[in-house]
Amino acid sequence: MTTSDGTVDDVARTVPPVAAVARPRPPVLRGQGPAVAVIALGGAVGAVARYAAGLAWTDGPSAFPWTTLLINVVGCAVIGVFLVAITEGRPAHPLLRPFFGTGVLGGFTTFSTYAVDIRRLIGADRLGPGLAYLGLTLAGALLAVWTAAVVTRRLIHRGAREGGGA
Repeated sequence: MTTSDGTVDDVARTVPPVAAVARPRPPVLRGQGPAVAVIALGGAVGAVARYAAGLAWTDGPSAFPWTTLLINVVGCAVIGVFLVAITEGRPAHPLLRPFFGTGVLGGFTTFSTYAVDIRRLIGADRLGPGLAYLGLTLAGALLAVWTAAVVTRRLIHRGAREGGGA
């Protein structure tokens, strides 16, 4: 940096310009591109599955949102099974976890709809059902993922003891 009298101060001599320390970014296809692509594909698959479940079992506009509750609890149970299976079971392709865990199950479970449903119930002066839905979904989702993980872990480890490998 130049001072008011035209001389260069000591800080400017010791600090390299920003461009000198910047590193080039790797091309997208060698970086996160494949993971982003499989997450997008899996998200589309999960969202279609969620939409199909909503068509198969519809809740009326003033009804308790049982479909969304069931979708979220089932999705959390599948997450528990899946994550234990790929981390403690057989080795999986590196893109399987982002495709299925983040994409499919992220698109299938619908916690944004959960929040909208709570707001809808409370806005319709149905505070009791709204709070019940809030608690049931939270407790159901946590219990489902925990139970599924514990059961899957026990099955994998029992199979490894009995069969000589996972």
